Amino acid sequence: MVTQEQRKRQLAREKFLRQQQRRTSARRKARMRNSVIASVLGVIVIGSVALYTTGVLKNDDKSNASADVTPTPSASATKKAPDPCAKPAAGKIKTETWKKEPAVTIDKSAKYTMKLATTCGDIDIALKTSAAPHTVNSFDFLAGKGFFDHTKCHRLTTSGIYVLQCGDPTGAGSGGPGYTIPDENLKDTSLKGGTYPAGTVAMANTGQKHTGGSQFFLVYKASTLPASYTPFGTISASGMKVLNKIAAAGESTGAGDGAPNATVVINKATVTKS
Repeated sequence: MVTQEQRKRQLAREKFLRQQQRRTSARRKARMRNSVIASVLGVIVIGSVALYTTGVLKNDDKSNASADVTPTPSASATKKAPDPCAKPAAGKIKTETWKKEPAVTIDKSAKYTMKLATTCGDIDIALKTSAAPHTVNSFDFLAGKGFFDHTKCHRLTTSGIYVLQCGDPTGAGSGGPGYTIPDENLKDTSLKGGTYPAGTVAMANTGQKHTGGSQFFLVYKASTLPASYTPFGTISASGMKVLNKIAAAGESTGAGDGAPNATVVINKATVTKS
């Protein structure tokens, strides 16, 4: 017969075993949960790095896989900052394209500047004529044709890299002049340590060599990028104030990459020889 004392010890032992089982089960579940969380975070980090180092500055055509990525809007995306820019000037976007790159007719030994008269203010750019003659010549040609006039700067990136992208007449990231130009000046001394410094103006491309068209980006904060985007200009101090004003207004998705909240339209682009 089991004594009362023995019964108490048996119950205590069973209670202890149940507690141990619950603790073991809880630890197992915690390990599984942490493993899942770590895996998800790993995917997010890797995906984010890939997006910002390979996709953001590409023309959004079929060769650009990042064009298929639609950022998930955050709660802050519904609360846009006040638009710091004026209404666009009246006028229509030109739709003319060309089959071949224009012949290089600029004076490679002369100084050229480009003025982007935008709805947010003027952005003056000193062009690197001798280092990037094909690029500067193309901008001189396109500006003379009114190609950039009334076009939107369609993309602002505020996380990972810090750029405003412009030069697409469609406003969707897929447009161009119909021709491509060669990559140039990829060993520019300003591109040290894999960084495009603030104030740099460089060409966007499809991710392949020699695929620049008309789309370009303006760097408002030092950005780590591979040296595969032709740097062809430097923004003036007054132009940087305008660019920073645009960046401060943020972008529309809340995910760090989308249309700028500011209404950035190039009313007129002019290239001048000095």
